[in-house]
Amino acid sequence: MMAGIVVLAVLAAIVVWAIAGYNRLIGLRNQVANGWRQIDVQLKRRHDLIPNLVNAVRGSMDFERDTLTAVMEARAKAMGAAGPSDAAQKEGQLSQALGRLLAVAENYPTLKSNDNVKMLQEELSGTENKVGFARQFYNDIATKFNTAQQVFPTNLFATTLGFKPAELFELTDAQERTVPVVDLSRKTN
Repeated sequence: MMAGIVVLAVLAAIVVWAIAGYNRLIGLRNQVANGWRQIDVQLKRRHDLIPNLVNAVRGSMDFERDTLTAVMEARAKAMGAAGPSDAAQKEGQLSQALGRLLAVAENYPTLKSNDNVKMLQEELSGTENKVGFARQFYNDIATKFNTAQQVFPTNLFATTLGFKPAELFELTDAQERTVPVVDLSRKTN
Protein backbone atom coordinates (compact mmCIF):
# COMPACT_ATOMS: atom_id res chain seq x y z
CA MET A 1 0.00 0.00 0.00
CA MET A 2 2.75 2.44 0.98
CA ALA A 3 4.76 1.54 -2.13
CA GLY A 4 1.70 2.31 -4.30
CA ILE A 5 1.36 5.76 -2.73
CA VAL A 6 5.04 6.47 -3.29
CA VAL A 7 4.78 5.39 -6.94
CA LEU A 8 1.68 7.58 -7.42
CA ALA A 9 3.44 10.53 -5.76
CA VAL A 10 6.48 10.09 -8.03
CA LEU A 11 4.26 9.82 -11.12
CA ALA A 12 2.29 12.89 -10.05
CA ALA A 13 5.53 14.82 -9.54
CA ILE A 14 6.74 13.79 -13.00
CA VAL A 15 3.46 14.85 -14.59
CA VAL A 16 3.50 18.21 -12.78
CA TRP A 17 7.14 18.72 -13.79
CA ALA A 18 6.38 17.84 -17.45
CA ILE A 19 3.41 20.23 -17.54
CA ALA A 20 5.46 23.01 -15.96
CA GLY A 21 8.33 22.42 -18.41
CA TYR A 22 5.97 22.38 -21.38
CA ASN A 23 4.25 25.58 -20.23
CA ARG A 24 7.63 27.25 -19.73
CA LEU A 25 8.67 26.36 -23.28
CA ILE A 26 5.36 27.67 -24.63
CA GLY A 27 5.87 30.94 -22.74
CA LEU A 28 9.41 31.32 -24.04
CA ARG A 29 8.35 30.49 -27.60
CA ASN A 30 5.68 33.21 -27.38
CA GLN A 31 8.24 35.69 -26.08
CA VAL A 32 10.53 34.84 -29.00
CA ALA A 33 7.66 35.46 -31.42
CA ASN A 34 6.91 38.76 -29.69
CA GLY A 35 10.57 39.75 -29.82
CA TRP A 36 10.64 39.09 -33.56
CA ARG A 37 7.47 41.17 -34.02
CA GLN A 38 9.17 44.05 -32.18
CA ILE A 39 12.13 43.88 -34.54
CA ASP A 40 9.73 43.72 -37.48
CA VAL A 41 7.92 46.87 -36.31
CA GLN A 42 11.19 48.79 -36.08
CA LEU A 43 12.43 47.48 -39.43
CA LYS A 44 9.15 48.57 -41.06
CA ARG A 45 9.62 52.03 -39.58
CA ARG A 46 13.15 52.07 -40.96
CA HIS A 47 11.96 50.93 -44.37
CA ASP A 48 9.29 53.66 -44.36
CA LEU A 49 11.81 56.40 -43.51
CA ILE A 50 14.30 55.50 -46.23
CA PRO A 51 12.26 56.63 -49.27
CA ASN A 52 11.63 59.97 -47.52
CA LEU A 53 15.36 60.42 -46.93
CA VAL A 54 16.20 59.43 -50.50
CA ASN A 55 13.60 61.87 -51.86
CA ALA A 56 14.92 64.65 -49.60
CA VAL A 57 18.47 64.27 -50.90
CA ARG A 58 17.69 63.29 -54.50
CA GLY A 59 17.57 66.82 -55.92
CA SER A 60 20.88 67.84 -54.41
CA MET A 61 22.70 64.64 -55.35
CA ASP A 62 21.96 64.34 -59.07
CA PHE A 63 25.27 62.73 -59.95
CA GLU A 64 25.09 60.29 -57.00
CA ARG A 65 22.32 58.21 -58.60
CA ASP A 66 24.23 54.96 -58.02
CA THR A 67 24.24 55.57 -54.28
CA LEU A 68 20.53 56.33 -54.20
CA THR A 69 19.75 53.31 -56.38
CA ALA A 70 21.85 51.05 -54.13
CA VAL A 71 19.91 52.21 -51.07
CA MET A 72 16.53 51.58 -52.68
CA GLU A 73 17.59 48.16 -54.01
CA ALA A 74 18.93 47.15 -50.59
CA ARG A 75 15.66 48.36 -49.00
CA ALA A 76 13.61 46.25 -51.42
CA LYS A 77 15.69 43.16 -50.63
CA ALA A 78 15.45 43.80 -46.88
CA MET A 79 11.68 44.14 -47.06
CA GLY A 80 11.51 40.69 -48.68
CA ALA A 81 13.62 38.98 -46.02
CA ALA A 82 12.29 35.76 -44.52
CA GLY A 83 13.36 34.91 -40.99
CA PRO A 84 15.97 36.30 -38.63
CA SER A 85 19.13 35.12 -40.40
CA ASP A 86 17.97 36.30 -43.85
CA ALA A 87 16.78 39.58 -42.35
CA ALA A 88 20.11 40.07 -40.56
CA GLN A 89 22.04 39.60 -43.80
CA LYS A 90 19.82 41.88 -45.87
CA GLU A 91 19.49 44.53 -43.16
CA GLY A 92 23.29 44.56 -42.89
CA GLN A 93 23.51 45.29 -46.61
CA LEU A 94 20.91 48.03 -46.20
CA SER A 95 22.88 49.52 -43.31
CA GLN A 96 25.99 49.63 -45.48
CA ALA A 97 24.11 51.34 -48.32
CA LEU A 98 22.60 53.86 -45.90
CA GLY A 99 26.02 54.51 -44.40
CA ARG A 100 27.40 55.30 -47.85
CA LEU A 101 24.44 57.59 -48.57
CA LEU A 102 24.88 59.50 -45.33
CA ALA A 103 28.64 59.75 -45.85
CA VAL A 104 28.16 61.10 -49.39
CA ALA A 105 25.46 63.50 -48.17
CA GLU A 106 28.01 65.07 -45.81
CA ASN A 107 29.82 66.44 -48.88
CA TYR A 108 26.82 68.59 -49.82
CA PRO A 109 26.53 71.81 -47.77
CA THR A 110 22.93 72.35 -48.86
CA LEU A 111 21.98 68.94 -47.51
CA LYS A 112 23.83 69.46 -44.25
CA SER A 113 21.79 72.61 -43.66
CA ASN A 114 18.46 71.17 -44.85
CA ASP A 115 16.10 70.76 -41.87
CA ASN A 116 14.15 67.92 -43.51
CA VAL A 117 17.32 65.94 -44.14
CA LYS A 118 18.52 66.57 -40.58
CA MET A 119 15.17 65.49 -39.15
CA LEU A 120 15.09 62.33 -41.27
CA GLN A 121 18.67 61.47 -40.32
CA GLU A 122 17.80 61.88 -36.65
CA GLU A 123 14.66 59.74 -36.99
CA LEU A 124 16.63 57.11 -38.87
CA SER A 125 19.34 57.17 -36.22
CA GLY A 126 16.74 56.79 -33.46
CA THR A 127 15.13 53.93 -35.35
CA GLU A 128 18.52 52.24 -35.76
CA ASN A 129 18.92 52.39 -31.99
CA LYS A 130 15.44 50.90 -31.49
CA VAL A 131 16.28 48.12 -33.95
CA GLY A 132 19.44 47.41 -31.96
CA PHE A 133 17.55 47.22 -28.67
CA ALA A 134 14.81 45.05 -30.20
CA ARG A 135 17.45 42.77 -31.72
CA GLN A 136 19.21 42.46 -28.38
CA PHE A 137 15.93 41.58 -26.61
CA TYR A 138 15.06 39.06 -29.31
CA ASN A 139 18.49 37.39 -29.19
CA ASP A 140 18.38 37.27 -25.38
CA ILE A 141 14.98 35.61 -25.26
CA ALA A 142 15.79 33.31 -28.21
CA THR A 143 18.94 32.17 -26.41
CA LYS A 144 16.94 31.57 -23.23
CA PHE A 145 14.37 29.56 -25.23
CA ASN A 146 17.08 27.54 -26.98
CA THR A 147 18.84 26.84 -23.70
CA ALA A 148 15.59 25.75 -22.06
CA GLN A 149 15.11 23.20 -24.85
CA GLN A 150 18.64 21.86 -24.62
CA VAL A 151 19.07 21.34 -20.87
CA PHE A 152 18.39 18.03 -19.22
CA PRO A 153 15.74 16.78 -18.61
CA THR A 154 13.64 19.13 -20.78
CA ASN A 155 15.60 18.04 -23.84
CA LEU A 156 14.01 14.60 -23.44
CA PHE A 157 10.63 15.88 -24.60
CA ALA A 158 11.15 19.30 -26.22
CA THR A 159 11.91 17.95 -29.71
CA THR A 160 9.22 15.30 -29.43
CA LEU A 161 6.64 17.99 -28.70
CA GLY A 162 7.69 20.00 -31.77
CA PHE A 163 9.87 22.69 -30.21
CA LYS A 164 12.62 23.91 -32.51
CA PRO A 165 15.51 26.23 -31.70
CA ALA A 166 14.90 29.89 -32.57
CA GLU A 167 17.21 31.54 -35.10
CA LEU A 168 19.31 34.37 -33.76
CA PHE A 169 19.38 37.75 -35.49
CA GLU A 170 23.09 38.07 -36.09
CA LEU A 171 25.52 39.45 -38.61
CA THR A 172 26.68 36.73 -40.97
CA ASP A 173 29.24 38.41 -43.18
CA ALA A 174 32.60 39.68 -41.97
CA GLN A 175 32.17 42.73 -44.20
CA GLU A 176 29.01 43.69 -42.29
CA ARG A 177 30.97 43.64 -39.05
CA THR A 178 33.47 46.24 -40.20
CA VAL A 179 32.83 49.89 -39.53
CA PRO A 180 32.90 51.95 -42.74
CA VAL A 181 35.67 54.51 -42.90
CA VAL A 182 34.43 57.97 -43.77
CA ASP A 183 36.89 60.72 -44.64
CA LEU A 184 35.13 64.08 -44.74
CA SER A 185 38.27 66.17 -44.95
CA ARG A 186 38.36 68.57 -47.84
CA LYS A 187 41.64 67.69 -49.52
CA THR A 188 42.68 69.75 -52.49
CA ASN A 189 45.09 68.34 -55.04
